[in-house]
Amino acid sequence: MTKTVLLEEAMNAIINCDEAKAVDVAKKALAAGLDPVEVLNEGFCKGIAKVGDLFGRGKVFLPELIQTSEVMKVATKVLNEGLTTQTSLTKGKFLIGTVEGDVHDIGKGIVVSLLSANGFEVIDLGRDVPVNTFIEKALELDVDIIGTSALLTTTLEIQKKLEDELKKNGLRSKFKTMVGGAPATQRWADRIGADAYAEDAAEAVTKALALLEIKVVC
Repeated sequence: MTKTVLLEEAMNAIINCDEAKAVDVAKKALAAGLDPVEVLNEGFCKGIAKVGDLFGRGKVFLPELIQTSEVMKVATKVLNEGLTTQTSLTKGKFLIGTVEGDVHDIGKGIVVSLLSANGFEVIDLGRDVPVNTFIEKALELDVDIIGTSALLTTTLEIQKKLEDELKKNGLRSKFKTMVGGAPATQRWADRIGADAYAEDAAEAVTKALALLEIKVVC
């Protein structure tokens, strides 16, 4: 089976929300000696991006979106087991979650997958996460970066609340912060004082490496 076919099957496994097929494709890709990160980026992530587009156009609904994200996590776990020792070395701890009042996490799921594939230890707090939980977990786990996702304009303000609470408690300098989500922008990140803004998962990896001053190897 060619690489092109495997990548297409990976994409379709996500689109069809077929966990068994996703696992099978991931294992076949590893057995064929393909780069796990490439399979994730060019196969599974393209599938989940397609599902996200269908969701935006009202062709699929939230339950399917959440289920697709779970399939993505399973496939990523299989691929992560095949990463080289160099790639698997922990580059830093990245705490991430969708802010309180927001249950969307399809984009966050892609970010988690790519960060993990690129050597980060990722702690995913899930959806609807209160500010105090972000701070408590960041301190408990001694993370390097706190990333927040907000998919609704009504929940965007929670990202600012996190920045304010970190400053209020004298913790702002202890962590790097990154914001993302459909309504977020670089201008918003600058306004609230976040260290970085990422438009998509690939940029999140690049920005996270830059925040920790890790050279990006192309």
